[in-house]
Amino acid sequence: MTPRVVRSRVEFVDARAALTGPVNLVPTMGALHAGHAALIRSARQVGGSTVVTIFVNPTQFGPNEDLSKYPRTLDADLELCTAEGVDVVWMPAGEDVYPHGPVGVTVDPGPLGAVLEGASRFGHFTGVLTVVAKFFGLVQPAVAHFGEKDYQQYCLIEQMVADLNMPVTVQPVPTVREPDGLALSSRNRYLSADDRLRAVGLARALFAGRKAARGGSQAVLEAAAAELVGLDVDYLALRDRTLGEVPEHGEARLLVAARLGGTRLIDNVAVRL
Repeated sequence: MTPRVVRSRVEFVDARAALTGPVNLVPTMGALHAGHAALIRSARQVGGSTVVTIFVNPTQFGPNEDLSKYPRTLDADLELCTAEGVDVVWMPAGEDVYPHGPVGVTVDPGPLGAVLEGASRFGHFTGVLTVVAKFFGLVQPAVAHFGEKDYQQYCLIEQMVADLNMPVTVQPVPTVREPDGLALSSRNRYLSADDRLRAVGLARALFAGRKAARGGSQAVLEAAAAELVGLDVDYLALRDRTLGEVPEHGEARLLVAARLGGTRLIDNVAVRL
């Protein structure tokens, strides 16, 4: 099935009216890969209709980040959406999403937005939550699908939906990895050959930490840190499943961020202490 591709808000309203069943939303910034395909498959498992949005959101990029060079691969993106059976692909212009410009009412992520990724990328999660809230209002989905690779983002969106009583189910989708363990990311294409070899150290660290979980939280962190020697690590953190305090036992999340050359990568795994 070939998806209906629309660009303007007026076109999308018409396309949205023709959809049947529960509407599933997969919001993306394009440069789609197998991880995005997993999100679309998650949507199709729910049933109903699937909308993929492609919008490189300027408000979630900092002044020294990669907005201008963020990969745009529209032809390949549409091929993937066609292969995965998407109903509608919406590629809105900036004025459709921010009709009065980017300065206006925004969504404050609260304390969780100021730690981990938020501590390194000031204002990032305000931009993320604001654009997600906008797409929830524009698309009015029953279910929205987000990858666990961006775990802090997923937690904040889940919290936003709960706190603001939004009628949307947030469905997490497990991280998709390369055969050597590297988490798929649109930014992986920035890596040099040498940095690509070093990047798998993030996954090795996470898996080593998870393997050491029987020894408690300190053993998890020590095992993970041992695999990160030589990498420019931004943070290595162990938190509970909602990214609060580290639990003594039960479900937890081990998260890491590091820079390789000019590329910053993040990853995480579930850990049972």
